[in-house]
Amino acid sequence: MPQFINSRERLVNEAIDGTLRTGGGRLARLDGYPHIRVVLRTDWDKSRVALISGGGSGHEPSHAGFVGKGMLTAAVCGDVFASPSVDAVLAGILAVTGDAGCLLIVKNYTGDRLNFGLAAERARAFGLNVSMVVVDDDVALPDLPQPRGVAGTLFVHKIAGALAEQGASLDEVTAAAQKVIDGVASIGMSLDTCTVPGSPKEERIAYGKAELGLGIHGEAGIEQVDFAGAAEAMAMVVDRLAPSMGDGKYVALLNNLGGATPLEMAVLAEELVSSRIGPQITWMIGPAPMMTSLDMQGFSVSALPVGAAEEAALTAPVAPWAWPGCHRVEKVELRPLPDGLTPIQPKPSKDDRMAAFLERCCNALIAAEADLNALDAKSGDGDTGSTLAAAARALVEARDRLPLADATQLYRAIGLELSQTMGGSSGVLLAIFFAAAGDASASGQNAVGSLQAGLDRIRQVGGASRGDRTMIDALEPALDALSDGLEAAAAAARSGADHTASITKAKAGRASYIAEASLKGHNDPGAEAVARLFEFMASDARVTS
Repeated sequence: MPQFINSRERLVNEAIDGTLRTGGGRLARLDGYPHIRVVLRTDWDKSRVALISGGGSGHEPSHAGFVGKGMLTAAVCGDVFASPSVDAVLAGILAVTGDAGCLLIVKNYTGDRLNFGLAAERARAFGLNVSMVVVDDDVALPDLPQPRGVAGTLFVHKIAGALAEQGASLDEVTAAAQKVIDGVASIGMSLDTCTVPGSPKEERIAYGKAELGLGIHGEAGIEQVDFAGAAEAMAMVVDRLAPSMGDGKYVALLNNLGGATPLEMAVLAEELVSSRIGPQITWMIGPAPMMTSLDMQGFSVSALPVGAAEEAALTAPVAPWAWPGCHRVEKVELRPLPDGLTPIQPKPSKDDRMAAFLERCCNALIAAEADLNALDAKSGDGDTGSTLAAAARALVEARDRLPLADATQLYRAIGLELSQTMGGSSGVLLAIFFAAAGDASASGQNAVGSLQAGLDRIRQVGGASRGDRTMIDALEPALDALSDGLEAAAAAARSGADHTASITKAKAGRASYIAEASLKGHNDPGAEAVARLFEFMASDARVTS
């Protein structure tokens, strides 16, 4: 897949400079390109313990994004997924270390341990007081003698950074960092591998599968599992994490591995809090991208026992923009709807035939969900089927509280239900359609006249007419023919829907923003939904008559 880069060779250097230009003057770099890439604080005076971390690039915002007051003093950046050199790490140590000393925070990968370790030895030879801790929080492979260091590293940055900012000694900061390492556990899951710049993507994870326990460099996980949604995904992650947890309160760090959307991450946050370890999680960091793996479509969860000292350190103010903050997990607070918006519940009435007919129609729309989404993806955002299916499911659920025996009230009740449950402009228009049909029915119009009145109203409100490539292209001819029976209405709706495939200049709806080439040969999804519904009703009438 194409990426917004110029070349693999210049990628990291250009990314660092882009970060510095937008850092508000808080960050600088050592003049050592291309071999030495060290980002450091501009406000550092060497009077306190310096904190240095780093490693391969591709984990942004780690590590440069966490350089600043209250967290890291400097970050040493290697090539994508490659450890920085000994000289680069040494340059960082020499640049920021004073009499108070320096702590190196290293993730447990061979290259990082060796390069940071040798740089520490060389710095000590210069007379500097340098300590080093190795983070090994990954519990995906419990029998591994050298567990990987992953997103739990962020806990070390924050807690050690808070103590260093307060003036703690190197021994105190190192001990606090080691306590975090001893207590933290992490594991991740992804639906896809990452794309390493300049290299072909490894298509390792099949559609419908997820990989559990994979590393932040795209390393294969412990197993591939069936993916059935966010709830089951989080449950599997929690099952692996729970054995490493004890009793008591925990803070969770919910990390976006790079490619998950904020919407997905918010769902995962809800699933984590609702999981079997949820009652122990009193604080949450994120959800946010913190220790990413380029564009990996995944997440990780890190859990740390938390007491008063950890709470104070994790909530202490910091300068780095990438730190999302540590917040208490709260209950969902409910407020009453404003006056006038409380749903008006019509008086239900029974009509078994109407109830069965309504449910069959709704099921027909639900069955068409995938097809309509695929059609909408060619001219919109791919959600027409899901929007209609959601409304259909809501109507099925509301069936027993609808006034099924009173056509006038039923039109109005359906309109009210759609206004509350169906999103997008189509939801508003259909709510108006049924409300207007109810008003017409109350004035003595028959079914055809009532539905025609509904159509007139949505034409007035929506501004669309026949030929504008909307659902009206199928709905208007269907209602015009309805007096001749459902068979005639279905045929007219189908003809109207199919005609929209030749309309390449939409005048209303989302398709009006789409290029002509993308519209040609594809039915408008709203018109197609209307045609399918009338075809189903005609078929249903033949079967049930």
